[in-house]
Amino acid sequence: MKIAMRCAALILAIGSMVGGFCGPAWSEASLIDTIRKRGHVVCGVSERAPGFSEISGSGTWKGFDVEFCSALAAAVLGNKDSVKFLSLMPSDKFNALRDNEIDVLMGATSWTLTRDTELGARFVAALYYDGQGFIVPRNHSISSVLELSGASICVLPGSTDASAVADYFGARRMRYQLITSDRWDELVKTYSSGGCTVLTGDLSLLAYERSRLANGADQMLLPEYISKEPLGPAVKVGRDSWFAVVRWTYMALVAAEELGINSSNVEMMKVSPSHDVRRFLGLEADIGAPLGLARDWAYQVVRQVGNYAEIFDRTLGQGSALKLDRGLNNLWTKGGLMYSVPMR
Repeated sequence: MKIAMRCAALILAIGSMVGGFCGPAWSEASLIDTIRKRGHVVCGVSERAPGFSEISGSGTWKGFDVEFCSALAAAVLGNKDSVKFLSLMPSDKFNALRDNEIDVLMGATSWTLTRDTELGARFVAALYYDGQGFIVPRNHSISSVLELSGASICVLPGSTDASAVADYFGARRMRYQLITSDRWDELVKTYSSGGCTVLTGDLSLLAYERSRLANGADQMLLPEYISKEPLGPAVKVGRDSWFAVVRWTYMALVAAEELGINSSNVEMMKVSPSHDVRRFLGLEADIGAPLGLARDWAYQVVRQVGNYAEIFDRTLGQGSALKLDRGLNNLWTKGGLMYSVPMR
């Protein structure tokens, strides 16, 4: 009897170990099926991230991150509107991902080593290359950060922006004076009233503030970055299949621009003689099968949402209030960093 009881206990222990190892793998592998059964992708965003994610006057979500989530819904579910947005506070972002409250984290979140290794998240790609820059009145006739020696700089005290200024200007032995306030709105007022030469912060934020100033057309964003802030989607660690879907949705947006495919000509491109174009549209190869997606998933993304250039222009570029230049976010063939891995 004792031997039988010991054997039973051993079997239970082994079963528990196997379940511990295999259970999470099974649940993670079924995430795409779960999304399909649920009928929508859950996207974690920031409610007040101008240009990236914000609620319009009509109560709908808009922005760069929002449109990427729509592209993801088009890829997985065939419908760009099959997405729900969960507004997250900065302190809640990674907890929501860890606790399975969201499928993908956007929220204008910077990709860093700590976030990619210690918070149970895996960043998929740099969807937008941001960084710390400067805004200056055009009548100052300053065209480069290197011309700012002796300038007064409005910056939040004790922030990473202040540290970056100290590092950049110190390394070049450039003189500067910090004008500080604990409130960003007060810094903007100080800058707009001439209380400092330049205002510093992430370039996308400075572009937003420029759009709100009464004399915004008289303000200039300097071209250099003094820090790197790559922004992009993150998924929960261990969701390899889902990671691949999110990554290749990003690749499809960039590849479509590289191939000259957009929402206006995607139907006409079906008769293109280009093998790359026909493969992308699912006409000559099933590029959806390895991802567990429909054969025409990339076609649906472009037809319903557009390519990378279209999304950028509507939300951050010349078709938006921010009017940001493409810069680093241009295609690699045009001096930028955007590059799609071959879709073959």
